[in-house]
Amino acid sequence: MSKRFSDFAKEETPLDGDKMRIDDILNCEIEIIGHRLRKSKFKKEVNGMCLTIQFLIDEVKRVVFTGSEVLIDQLDKYGDEIPFLTTIKKIDKYYTLT
Repeated sequence: MSKRFSDFAKEETPLDGDKMRIDDILNCEIEIIGHRLRKSKFKKEVNGMCLTIQFLIDEVKRVVFTGSEVLIDQLDKYGDEIPFLTTIKKIDKYYTLT
């Protein structure tokens, strides 16, 4: 018997939630519940990538978009640990999870 497409195809579901600016959540504890990395639609991003972070803050689902290479690297390395609590800090000119 042949396989069905739906048996092996895993369509990406959108990361839903109201959009926030990253500066509005600095130094606030959030729970990261999802992330996705895609090519940026904007040419200004140095690495050409856009990271979408889906998180809970005050039990409300939100998303934030960033081209931060540090955040991209951290979520690439630790994305398997999601969900987790963290705080986004701004150190000099870059953002980092703490």
